[in-house]
Amino acid sequence: MNGNAEFTLNDTAIVSVVDVEAPEVVTSAQFDERLMDTYERLGAQPGLLESLAGIKERRWWPKGHLFTDAAAAAGAKAIEAAGVRPDDIGLLIDTSVCRDRLEPSSAVTVHHALDLPSWAINFDLANACLGFLNAIQLAGAMIDNGQIDYALVVDGEGSRHTQEVTLERLASPEATMADLYAEFATLTLGSGGAAAVIGRHSDNPESHKVIGGIARADTSHHKLCVGTIEQMKTDTRGLLDAGLHVSKLAWVDAEEKGWLAADRYIIHQVSMVHTTSMAERLGLDIAKVPLTFPFLGNVGPAAIPITLAREVDSLEAGDKVLLMGMGSGINASAVEVIW
Repeated sequence: MNGNAEFTLNDTAIVSVVDVEAPEVVTSAQFDERLMDTYERLGAQPGLLESLAGIKERRWWPKGHLFTDAAAAAGAKAIEAAGVRPDDIGLLIDTSVCRDRLEPSSAVTVHHALDLPSWAINFDLANACLGFLNAIQLAGAMIDNGQIDYALVVDGEGSRHTQEVTLERLASPEATMADLYAEFATLTLGSGGAAAVIGRHSDNPESHKVIGGIARADTSHHKLCVGTIEQMKTDTRGLLDAGLHVSKLAWVDAEEKGWLAADRYIIHQVSMVHTTSMAERLGLDIAKVPLTFPFLGNVGPAAIPITLAREVDSLEAGDKVLLMGMGSGINASAVEVIW
């Protein structure tokens, strides 16, 4: 298979990638304490968020902190790290799942906050946890064809409100064991911001070249995880099994391209079960898979750039890095970067 499922870029690179950490630490033990009456009433076992999912804590933004505030803060940090001017940015893409409203786009608020030029195209690109990788591909295509010189990809996620209303719902006397199972994944979410400046590799000698990528989809699974800002219901086992299957479809072709022997695998951060299962299914060296979910949780599409940003100091020029994501729906994608 080829065509739209694969892409190659000629002169596109990651010039900078940064993360912004939400300040409030919320432990899984605190969640268990909120749900202790429900656990006792239903005969459920507390501690699964830490023992099974491997998530000890996650972050929350302060009340009133907007998702666009997080995205804009990350964007400003990425522009500074890249050493470019706001006027150099020809494209802004906001890939956040979390939104402050339906209309207008989150991108317009970030565009205004960063004082980007009027010629900077700006829009949202939403695709569950794969939006950031999709944005790199789209930005790269526009850079390669000469339409823009630099793109800024931003993401701001926040789990506070969704988890607060979920905990309230699950702590009620009406909550059932089925409710606990359906909303368990909601409690694994986290908050944070990330951004990357994408530019021309030939103009930025110390940048990190994006070689290309591959994607596969099986949208028959689009009902396994359905969420709003108020509630997310997930068939956790079904989503894991289907996601691994779709990832394997993408990986077969990626392996043929020689991508298997990477120096670092930056995979979407979900849980210990997900990470271990993916490493086993795809034959990844788990020692080369850095983890951020134990203390940040699942930060949606921001998870991959956050994890990559925290690996920057340990990567060396020439290292092969695979960015690997899976988004409910289900889509799977891998992007190869030469550091």
